[in-house]
This record gives sequence, structure tokens and C-alpha cells, in this order.
Amino acid sequence: MREEKDALGIINIDSNALWGVHTQRALENFKLSQRRVPFSLISALVTVKQAAAATNGELGYLSKEVAEAIDKACVKVCGNEKEFAQFFPLDALQGGAGTSTNMNVNEVIANLALEIMGRKKGDYATVHPIAHVNLHQSTNDAYPTALRIAAIAGVRSLCDAFAKLQGALQAKEHAFHMVIKMGRTELQPAIPMTLGQEFSAFSESVARDRWRTFKCEERLRMINLGGTAIGTGLTAPRPYIFRVVEVLRGLTGMGLARSENLVDGTANADAFVEVSGILKAAATTLAKIAADLRLLHFLGEITLPPMQAGSSIMPGKINPVITECVMQASMVVRANDMIISECAAHGTLQINEFMPLLASALLESIDLLRATALTLAPHVEGIAANPDKCRAFVDESPAIMTALLPCIGYDKTHVLMKEFKEAKAKDPALKIKDFLNEKLGEKSVGSALSESNLVGLGYVQKG
Repeated sequence: MREEKDALGIINIDSNALWGVHTQRALENFKLSQRRVPFSLISALVTVKQAAAATNGELGYLSKEVAEAIDKACVKVCGNEKEFAQFFPLDALQGGAGTSTNMNVNEVIANLALEIMGRKKGDYATVHPIAHVNLHQSTNDAYPTALRIAAIAGVRSLCDAFAKLQGALQAKEHAFHMVIKMGRTELQPAIPMTLGQEFSAFSESVARDRWRTFKCEERLRMINLGGTAIGTGLTAPRPYIFRVVEVLRGLTGMGLARSENLVDGTANADAFVEVSGILKAAATTLAKIAADLRLLHFLGEITLPPMQAGSSIMPGKINPVITECVMQASMVVRANDMIISECAAHGTLQINEFMPLLASALLESIDLLRATALTLAPHVEGIAANPDKCRAFVDESPAIMTALLPCIGYDKTHVLMKEFKEAKAKDPALKIKDFLNEKLGEKSVGSALSESNLVGLGYVQKG
């Protein structure tokens, strides 16, 4: 064990731990959810520290030796979750607007820098978590900036996942373009269409979500780094404020820009609510697609790939588990949207105290949607159509008579439907086409019920 002290007194810390007194107190204070701070946020915050150290070193506010040691420490941690996640153990639900996470990162980077310099952990006279690693920053500008960086990286990856799902759905759209089936409204037979047309609606909806997600990045590029505590930049030198965003832009490869109003950028979290709304729309799309695929599988028009045994008591039962998994993920994302809205709404004056929960929910939604899309895409690739079953629904449904409207009108068609149902009750083997041929003639019926007329875009006016 080693001893560290702060304004509250002395505390013992495991000698192998890279964190310090502030992290240790937070570990003891926040034991609510056992949900850790996302490592994507940690990596982004480490990158913010790297940019600040580089800027402070360049401008002479840090010695070259200290700036280089901090830089090397940041490089070691950033993205290296397997090795360093153990040193960022804090609960995602924490008070203080993210201060505990910020201090956790400051302390780990400081102690790593000390090791790089050949010094002992806790030798903060050489590299100090606040005086050096956190120099010219506040939690209130570093943390929201890091969240934006993590979210941008997340939505980029999410766009790629949506592209894979869109491609899988489009492939089925083409593969099923000749499969005639019954369209349905209100869970009742409506009019014929093709299975390909049905899948085209799925792919178009995912395409819209892919585009909206891509545009999310524009909402996240404006950062408040340099604003320090409340956006006024107090305690940060002006050259640093103007330079640090440029350095961070270079490190991340993202089109980051300083907020025109740093007070606004520090106090308000509505941009995250907007992004979450787009994620909610995508989650809604995925839930609708998954529910429709499950229903089509139930109807026998498609066959979903068998994934696992479906029952501990019923032998041979196979359940549509992937679609149900997707629907549950969608529920989480939509619930997170409410959480994010509540967090943003309950910020007060110049700070948002509930940024930790907002960050956890937003990054979870992004990661969950990405994993969901990547899970659903190969499942879609394995879907098989059942053309005979699809056609049987068409041939057996009186609703197919809707195609007669341009020829005989609504009222006469309604009468025919009624007559057919009465005749069908007397002769269950009666076929719709046979009934219509007798009533209207084979030529008229053949033209009205041809595949080109049933599923083509409108009808061709004759004469």
C-alpha cells in the first residue's frame, strides 16, 4: 500500500494501482450500478489530455520532459482497453459532473508518466495530476469534449454497420423481386406485392438511418475545450485556448472546432439529445424490421435461419431469437433517449451535473445499435423465401379482387366479393379465379390478375 492525501485527509491505495486519492475516494463513494465508465470515453479523455499537454509544452507552460512523458503515457493508454481498463474502475453513475472520471484519468496518466520518467507512483512533485496533466482544463470543458470525440468515433462505426445491414437487405430485395405475395394492412390481406418490394422498404428505412447517423457528426464537432469551468476561459491563457483545439483536431483526425459561445457549449447538452433522437429513430426502424421478419416467418412466407434450440421442454422447437434480441436492444436505446433528455433538462445554470449518466446512456446506445446491426445483417443474409406459400396466400384471398376496380368499379367488386364468400361457404374447394372466370370471362380476369398488373406501378390506361 502507499499513502496519498487530499483536503479530506490521508488514504491508503494499492501500490500496484495507477490511480490516486481522488479515484480511491470515488471508488468508495459510488457503488450503485457496477456499470463502468465506457472505455471509449476514457480513451477520448486521454486524447484530450494529450492535446493539452502538447499545447502546454509547445507554449512553454510545461517542461519538455514532462510534456513528453505525459504524451507517451497517453499513447500507451489510448485504445488499449485490454491492458488498462483495470485502472479505470469507476461506476458510470457518479456525482460531480464527471469530475471523478476526469481525476481518474489525470491520476493514471500522471503515474504512468512518472514510471516512464523512472519515478515512483505518487511522486506528484514531478508530474502532478492537476498541476500538469489537467493544466488549463476543467472537468467541465475536458469531459464534454471527450464525450463528443467518443460519440463521433461511435457514429462513424455505426454508419459502417448500417451499411452492412442495408447491403444485406438490398441483396434480398433483388433475390425476392419475382416472389408474388399478399400485402397486408391491419394484419389483414390487402393487395398483392412482391417479397422484394417488401424488403425494399426495409432497406430504404435503414438507408435513411445510415444517412441521419452520418449527419450526426456535424452536431458533435463543436467543442468547448478552453472554456474551463463555465466557458469564460478563466485560468487558461488565451494562446492555449486558440491552439489546443487545433492540436486536438490533428490528434483525432476529426473536424473539431471551438464553440462560438463557450458558455453555451458548457451549460447546454441539447446536441446530445438531438443525436440521441436520431439513434432512437434508428432503433425504431430496427424494431419494426425485426418484428416484421418474425411475423413473415410465422406466416411461413420466409424462413429465418435456425440459430439454437428453442425450448427446454419442447423438442425440436426453434424460436426467432435474433429478431427478438434486436427488438430488446431497440427498447434499451429508446429508453436511453428518455434518460439523455432528462439529464440534459436537469442541468443547472452553467453546468450539467448529470453528464456521467448522459454519457453512459449515449455511448451505450451507439454501441448497442452497432452490435445490433452487425448481428442482424448476417441473419438477413440467411433468410430464405417460400414462394409457394406466398403465392397461396394471394390465390386464396378475396382481397385480390381489388385489382378489378378499374374495370368494374368499387360497388360491383364489393358485390362479387360477397357472392364469392357465400359460394365458398357452400363449396370450400371453389377457387377465386374459377369464380371470376365464370362471372367476368377468362380474358378480363387474366388481364386484371396478371402478375404485371398486380405488382406493377399503377395500370396502363387503354383506349
